[in-house]
Amino acid sequence: MNPITPPPHGPPYPQGPDHPKRSVTGAGVWSGNWVTERLGVELTGDDALRGLLGLALRRNPKRAHLLVSNVLGKHVPQSPAVVYGHGVALGRRVRELLGEEEAAAAVVVGYAETATGLGHSVADGLGLAPYLHSTRRPVPGVARAGGFEEAHSHATTHLLLPEDPALLVGDGPLVLVDDEFSTGNTILNTLRDLHERYPRRRYVVVALVDMRAPADSARLVDFARETDTRVDLVATASGTLRLPAGVLEKGRELVARHDPPASDGSAPGGTPAGPGPGASSGAGAVAVRGAAESDAVAAPGAAAPDTVAAPDAAATLDATATPLVAPGATSAVLSGPVPALPGTPLPGARVSAGLTVPFSVAAVSGWAGRGQAGRVELRWPHGLPDGGRHGFTPAHRARLERALPAMAARVAEALPTGTRRVLVLGFEELMYAPLRLARELEQVVAAEVRYSTTTRSPVLPVDDPGYAIRSRIAFPAHDGPADGPGERYAYNVAGGGFDTVVAVVDSMADTPELHAPDGLLARLGAHAPHVLLAVVPSYVPELLYVPASHEERSAMLSEPLRGPAFSSYAPDEVGWLLQDLSDVTLEAPTEEREEAIQSGGAHYAESLPVEYQPSEQYQELFQAALDATVARLARAVGVVTETVLAELPDSRLRSNGGPSVRRPVLVSLARAGTPVGVLMRRWARFRHGVDLPHYAVSIVRGRGIDANALRWLAAHHDPRDVVFVDGWTGKGAITRELATAVRDFEESDGISGFDPEIAVLADPGSCVRTYGTREDFLIPSACLNSTVSGLISRTVLRADLVGPHDFHGAKFYRELAGSDVSVAFLDAVSGCFPEVTDEVAAAVKELAATDRTPSWAGWAAVERISEEYGIHDVNLVKPGVGETTRVLLRRVPWKILARTGAGADLDHVRLLAEQRGVPVEEVDGLPYTCVGLIHPKYTRGATGADGKAVTV
Repeated sequence: MNPITPPPHGPPYPQGPDHPKRSVTGAGVWSGNWVTERLGVELTGDDALRGLLGLALRRNPKRAHLLVSNVLGKHVPQSPAVVYGHGVALGRRVRELLGEEEAAAAVVVGYAETATGLGHSVADGLGLAPYLHSTRRPVPGVARAGGFEEAHSHATTHLLLPEDPALLVGDGPLVLVDDEFSTGNTILNTLRDLHERYPRRRYVVVALVDMRAPADSARLVDFARETDTRVDLVATASGTLRLPAGVLEKGRELVARHDPPASDGSAPGGTPAGPGPGASSGAGAVAVRGAAESDAVAAPGAAAPDTVAAPDAAATLDATATPLVAPGATSAVLSGPVPALPGTPLPGARVSAGLTVPFSVAAVSGWAGRGQAGRVELRWPHGLPDGGRHGFTPAHRARLERALPAMAARVAEALPTGTRRVLVLGFEELMYAPLRLARELEQVVAAEVRYSTTTRSPVLPVDDPGYAIRSRIAFPAHDGPADGPGERYAYNVAGGGFDTVVAVVDSMADTPELHAPDGLLARLGAHAPHVLLAVVPSYVPELLYVPASHEERSAMLSEPLRGPAFSSYAPDEVGWLLQDLSDVTLEAPTEEREEAIQSGGAHYAESLPVEYQPSEQYQELFQAALDATVARLARAVGVVTETVLAELPDSRLRSNGGPSVRRPVLVSLARAGTPVGVLMRRWARFRHGVDLPHYAVSIVRGRGIDANALRWLAAHHDPRDVVFVDGWTGKGAITRELATAVRDFEESDGISGFDPEIAVLADPGSCVRTYGTREDFLIPSACLNSTVSGLISRTVLRADLVGPHDFHGAKFYRELAGSDVSVAFLDAVSGCFPEVTDEVAAAVKELAATDRTPSWAGWAAVERISEEYGIHDVNLVKPGVGETTRVLLRRVPWKILARTGAGADLDHVRLLAEQRGVPVEEVDGLPYTCVGLIHPKYTRGATGADGKAVTV
């Protein structure tokens, strides 16, 4: 690697007249020194790297450090020409790489929230490519076209919500844009998800900096080889950040030392605190002084409201930075010092084409001076999207280019007389519109213009020139986020010497919270003499079709299927909200399915595995396991049922002859949840004399729950009474899937009341609040497939079989009736109910006094195992006895991890592993009894000619 040189852009923190010491101590100091000296990290890479990046610390259990970009316009205020120039330069390099023909067929996708503006700028540089960015804001009426997880993020779930579903369909290159690559996991998660849904031949991944280790880089190469695709990478600079052992713990200690909780809501040292990590509430800005690490000081305020102080003469600014857009450039900007501006009012603003606009407040409504926000009417073009959340086409881009000069002129006219230093502050995912507005403003006014945005990400501020985040302003979220209220932040604004801040938000965020005494505008007013508010209309796509009414759609749906016509269960035990696909051939050999699924050629729900036919030895093992665990199972059934009955709002149990009252409606997730739902129904009958309605519905990872089943339930029951039921949790993927699906359904159909909380028999992953036990033990119904689940297959979702008004499908394997133990399993467990009644009562009482908040320990363990074993895909790690059994029965297993000393609970696992030639590795301290690893080599070479797993 090349040695690191000092940054070419000068100190990333804005120089300000209110903090002259920064012009001396900040000059020439890399904004990553503070972190590297204390954590022992080592940065190596291209010469431009330190100019592009600084370092900070954040309160995050998965990654302590934060790479802070000096040129992204997120955490560090920067010249909009610099920010926009970097993105455009990358886009032109992609166009040169692809060639004109492929570039014209490309689609660009950016990542929320940090890279939404960068991705849009790359699309501009590419030329004619439409643009879409992921979002964490679900939008009613817009169907999800994809989604993925960003495991290390503070907010992990990304949604893709294009207005035109065809945007992601096609064979042209897909260009994925992020601000930086650290491990590449997010990129790989996205590629797998999108290639599974919308396969194509070529991908280009783009970033400002590529910081992956060689092993991480190799995984992208492996993906390309295994999917027979081409994947190119374009980055402005590359390098590596070596993290010594124990860096996460050291980072946590540093954050705790410099940003400890304060009992009175103030910052350390008594300074009024912004409610950042560790602080409960407060007023605005916190910066920990780096020189005296035990102290803390508030970031200095701005100049007086009726004066404009001159920037310090020693300050070196990059206000004249000029973008280099030559294809292939490794650095997109050149910069140099400019003289300090005099401290006299400016006579006017220079506008393109020679037009002069005097500074005044004529375009501002409600102007009231310092601490009060005036409003600038932008006159945003009607129907023009505010960004790429639902897609932004070349035609949209042309409209924006035509409208920008007039909108910038309105902002220029609104700037108070004497404005010398302006910050255009965007809002979370709304990065591109403020960036383009700031870039245009920069060209038409004499004042110095900087650009940055607010963010969800909590970062420790330290007032030290060798640290990237010098100050923090904290304020409540003001856009009604789907994941609930929380804190938001603006970094390096306090103490930045800005005499005017122009806050640009979308109309969804123009709420009372924005204007509240502790809201963003008031927080900004404490650090800048003047604050302006510009609101961009939130774009809401027009639906491509008018959906049928709730009543019309419900009428189209068939009644639930029931035994004995569908399943071997009695008709009153469960109603299946499914369609019967018994006459359709859906089975494929396990190895063929695995290859198709993992290569992206098919979704796992589009076919079925060949049903496992248990040997006589295995059937005997199942019976022995049932005999050994039947009382334990009965106890868990009683505990989870009593918990549900006790916690359903307004529920009062009555016998069938009593008055009509609210009762829980059990809705099991087919098929593993169905035997549990039947047993819970039997317990309620046994213990309380009530018959609870019970249905089974389909949920598919990556596709969500069957919306038509929810519509049927809402038409026949109060959604508030519905309790979703499953067998067990592993890493919590279905728990997350259900929460997202219910939220999407509420927004698309306007039907609320469904609670996405799942009641499970066993919760070893600590993913839910309602459970019978959190022990990871053998549930015998996991040992078999359809022959313990009413002879019903797993559910099927395939476009040619399931229409828009159909339930998901499944098969009834009538031909396996001779091997069916479904009813025998239920009878054995429910037969033990009388003997566990007292134990259940005691356990329920104890559980009611317990903190049952999910810790998601299972998800963390799976992530760790995925990395330790070089798999790098959490979907291939299946934790717990039940999930491990499924791997052995239905997938191509690689190896089994067993907790050292695990006993009879794993007898059936060991037998299946032996039959399939899969090694069982004992592991000390494993958080689960066992973990199944799906073979990470995606081809049919994963098994030999004998059908056994290849282990090398």
